[in-house]
Parts: sequence; structure tokens; C-alpha cells
Amino acid sequence: MITIRFPDGSHREFPQGITGWEIAKTISTSLAKEAVAVRIQEEYLWDLTRPITEDVIFEVIKRTSDLGLEVLRHDAAHVFAEAVKELYPETQITIGPPIQDGFYYDLYREESFTLDDLKRIEEQMHEIVNRDEHVTREVWGRQKAIDFFKSQKELFKAEMIEELPEGDEITIYTQGNFVDLCRGPHLPSTGKLGHAFKLMKLAGAYWRGDSKNPMLQRVYGTAWATEKDLKDYLERLEEAEKRDHRKVGREMDLFHMQEEAVGSVFWHPKGWILYRTLQNYIRDKISEEGYVEVNTPQLLDRSLWEASGHWSKFQENMFTLEDGDKVLALKPMNCPCHVQIFKQGMKSYRDLPLRMAEFGSCWRNEASGALQGLTRVRSMVQDDAHIFCREDQIEAETRNYCLLLLNIYRELGFEEVTVRFAERPPVRAGDDSLWDRAEAQLEAAARAAGLSYSLNPGEGAFYGPKLEFILRDAIGREWQCGTLQLDFILPERLDAFYIGEDGKKHRPVMLHRAILGTFERFIAIFIEHYGGKFPLWIAPVQAVVATITQEGDAYAKKVFSKLKEAGIRAELDLRNEKINYKVRELSLQKVPYILVVGKREADEGTIALRKLGGEAQEILALDNVIGKLTDEAIPPHKRPKLEKTEKKEIAT
Repeated sequence: MITIRFPDGSHREFPQGITGWEIAKTISTSLAKEAVAVRIQEEYLWDLTRPITEDVIFEVIKRTSDLGLEVLRHDAAHVFAEAVKELYPETQITIGPPIQDGFYYDLYREESFTLDDLKRIEEQMHEIVNRDEHVTREVWGRQKAIDFFKSQKELFKAEMIEELPEGDEITIYTQGNFVDLCRGPHLPSTGKLGHAFKLMKLAGAYWRGDSKNPMLQRVYGTAWATEKDLKDYLERLEEAEKRDHRKVGREMDLFHMQEEAVGSVFWHPKGWILYRTLQNYIRDKISEEGYVEVNTPQLLDRSLWEASGHWSKFQENMFTLEDGDKVLALKPMNCPCHVQIFKQGMKSYRDLPLRMAEFGSCWRNEASGALQGLTRVRSMVQDDAHIFCREDQIEAETRNYCLLLLNIYRELGFEEVTVRFAERPPVRAGDDSLWDRAEAQLEAAARAAGLSYSLNPGEGAFYGPKLEFILRDAIGREWQCGTLQLDFILPERLDAFYIGEDGKKHRPVMLHRAILGTFERFIAIFIEHYGGKFPLWIAPVQAVVATITQEGDAYAKKVFSKLKEAGIRAELDLRNEKINYKVRELSLQKVPYILVVGKREADEGTIALRKLGGEAQEILALDNVIGKLTDEAIPPHKRPKLEKTEKKEIAT
């Protein structure tokens, strides 16, 4: 007998060789139905049908969990590959991993696949699921596996096995006549996958990511636990397409990008109003929290980047130029520059914390294939800041930052925020004792700030651990924006110090922090979150006065003038077009309010007010309209404050 220990701390005795699926059945029929794999010793994922021969910690992985979805998507990739081999046997398969929301598989075939081919393959996938083929796992010897895949003319698979380290276990999975190299785990049979999958698109990819290698065809698919989940996902994609910031940006005339300035943005007047309004909002918020704003050079000598450690880490992503015998680089981040300002003049412990902010222009030489609208650019501005503080101030500064960030996200319309704690990466500066200290202090500060967080192993910055803040948009997508990084390394490398209460030199702690991240990327997120239908205070054009006939022109000009006097960003539409045409066009441009005027409105001193998204119009006196829009256009941080007791409760 063996002892199986469960996550709740309980344990039971079972016969040696029992499978995970059999254990799940003894717990409940519904659990066995939902099971897709098991986790052994809190670490290893195993097939449901794999025998367990010794005492273990045991957990059932359900199909709706994150790990369960990974298993389903991996199985969908195998079913896809099997369908391809049945329909197009000359195709060589390479790798097919699960990814966020789905999977992809890279294929080598002389003839190009088409979208019609994808439809045919998808139909064959459904047929394979209906056949409910058993999936079996075997461990093969190295040479046997190489010889087998070469005999099948699967040369890429054979190459992968040849490059595996000696002693690595080579696991082979078989379903029907399809045999593949894979670590697993996999479902017991193809029928357990279900039909909640769809092939999405074609792309190209080089074998091993090297342009010197053969070009492969990459097919992307999506797979979900239920057909309802698949339907919901496809609807989200459709909604995301409508909200795409590039599409909305064109409709609203906010910005454009072109080949002559790859990775950089041409901001149009309306887009620049949006940009500056957001920037001024952040400027006001951090000023209230005691930040001082600075501005630092964009072009700096290589020696500074070598001293900071960024040269060895980021050199390939930095834009450089030669000036005589010097090498200069456009800054990819602001932190070494802020240390230079800190070092000017002697600093005392009484001067700390020093919160130094910059809307810093940074440059990163991103690969052209990775660029995507505003979300991935080469030229960017960060809402960057560095807090220089004593170790005993870390907790308070972390708490203040977290409250500020969450307040800003709420005021910008993002209510759902999750946090990850990113631990030390494999390649890092500093020894383990320093990292132990840094991680312990940041964890303690995060707990003191009342944060709930999940761990993100290996994803810390090279100089310190960090908190990552992920916001959820209106259609459920997650975006990592804010970060707080605790750094003992950079002050040491760049010789920053302050004079302590004991009269001796001490190194400050640096807290690298951003709330929005880069303005370009955040504005893309912001556009898609609202679909361009912005709150009035930040809308580039807040109102348009539109005439029904020319008889209303004089009154329309008066209304327009009063709106401008009240500080409303307004435009005047006197075109000789039908009012329904004007309303449709202005609605496409996401104008929050349309003030319709004609002869009757001019005679009565009223406005026919239309709100974006509303079906009906409201007839109001001009002064009432001005008052309504003026009140609504007040930025959230300038509206009447709550009583202190209420504010404290909300912050907590």
C-alpha cells in the first residue's frame, strides 16, 4: 500500500500502482469527470493514467483551472498535428506548445497552407475527437527515438532528440497512428478534449528562431474547457477588434504611424490633447504626494551605462552612435540619470525620502517584427520616478505608492487590479544574501500595504525584486502596467550615499516605480478599455455644437463661445449637411456631447443635447447645459473631496 496526501492535509491508503484517475473516482464522479491531469509532490504534472508507486502529495487538476487549460491546449495541439498528418502526410511537424488562450504548431511543408486548409484541418480535428482514441505514454531509448523519427521523415523531431542532453528521459505519446515526442502530460483519450477549439490564423516562423534556418508555417489555435468558454472568447475577440486602438485612433484622428519613423508616434492635435491631459493629471497627483519633477539628457556616454550594469544587460536593445573615440547611447531608462542628480550636493538622512519623477523620453531598439501600434514602440515616455530612502522608510514608501497607484487606476476607470511578486531572475547583480534581504523587505512592505499577491518566480529586475500591478480592462484582458522595484545594487554601483544620523556615509535604497508605465502603451490600453468613449474630463473634444439649418448659425456661434469661456473643449459644425448625417459622423468620432441647435433653439435659448450612446435627446436651457458639462468635465482629483474618515476607509 502507498499513502496519498491531499492538499487539505488529509491522507488515505491505496494499492501500489493506482492511477490518478482511479483516485479521483474514489473522491467523486464529478471530480473524475473534470480531471485532466494530476500534480505530484506539488511540482510534477502527470497523466491521469500513469501508475503511482510510492507515497506522494497528490492533487487533481481540473479542466477549468489555469493548469488544466494548459493541458487541454497541449492536447489540442497534438490533435491538430494528427489531423495535419492524416490530411497532408508530407508535412513535417516540429513543436506545438500551449500559449495564452490557445496553442500553436510549427510545420514544414513545401506548399503553403491556406485558410481553406485550416477549415479542413479543423473538421478533421473534430473527427479525431469523435474517434476517442486512447493516448498512451512510453519511455524510449535515445537511439530508438532518433531512428523512428528519421524513418518517418520527421527530421526536425530527430534533430531535437539528438540535441537533448545525455540521460534525459525521452517520452513518446501515441494516439491512433500519430506518434509524437512530448513531455506531457496528456488526456487519457482524444474524446476527453471536447470540441471547444478553433484554428485562428497562419504566420511564419524560422526553425529555432534563426533566420539562417528553414522557414516554417505556424498555425495558431485556441482551445477552452467548454464550448461556452470558446464562444465567449470569440465574442471578446470581436469586441477587441472593434476597440483596437489603431482603428479607434484613425476614427478619432488621434495619431498615426508610418514607415519613415518605425516605432514612433505622430500625435495629431486631438491625440496630443489626450496625451497632455493624462500627463498633467499624473503630474498633479504625484505633486500632491511630494514628488519633485526633473528632466535628464537622452544621450549619454557608454561609461555611465557600463557602471550601472545596463550595458551588459541591454546593449543589444540600445541605440548607439559614435562621437570621435566615444560611444554614446540613447537612454533606455532613466534610473542612472536620477542617481546623478541625487549625487549633486551632500545629502543628509533628513533629506530622505527624496521622490524624484520624470516624464522621461526613452529609446529601445525593439525588433521590427515585435512592434505593434502604441503597445510596442521604440520611442516612449515613461511616468518614471525613483524614491531614494532609508531602509526604515521602505515600508511607508511602498504603502504610499500602492495607495497612490490604486487611487489613480480607480479614477481612470480600472477597478480590478491584481499583484504579482517577481522574485530573483537567473541572471542578476548582487549575491544571494543581498537578494534575500531585498525580497524579505519588499515582501514585508507589500504585506504592510495590505496587498494580496501571487509569486512570479524568476521575473524580477536584474538589480532587485519587484511588485507588478496588472489591471483588467472592460472586456476582461489583463495588462501589466505599474511596477515597484526595490534596489540595493544601483546606489552601490554609482556610489550614491547620504550622511546618516551617526555622521557616517550610508547607501540609500532606490525604489524604482511607475504607475502607467509608458504613456504610449497606456494610452492604447485606455483607448481600448473605453472603446474611445472617454470620460468627459479627458475626452479630446468634449462637445460639438451642430446646426440643423443655417438659421441657427449665429446662435450656434454664441453657444460655442460660451462653452469655450467655460473651459469646455468644443468644436463648431456649421456645415450644410443634414443633422442626422452630422450626428452619425460625430458619434463615430466618439464626441461625448452633441449640442444640436436650430431656429427654435435660437428663439427659445435652449439646446437639444445628445449624449454619446444615448437614443433620446434632452431639451435644456443653455445655462443648464453649460453647468452640466462644466461639472462633468472636472478631473476626478479636483472634485470635492470626501470627508477624511470616508477617504481613509476607502484607502484601507
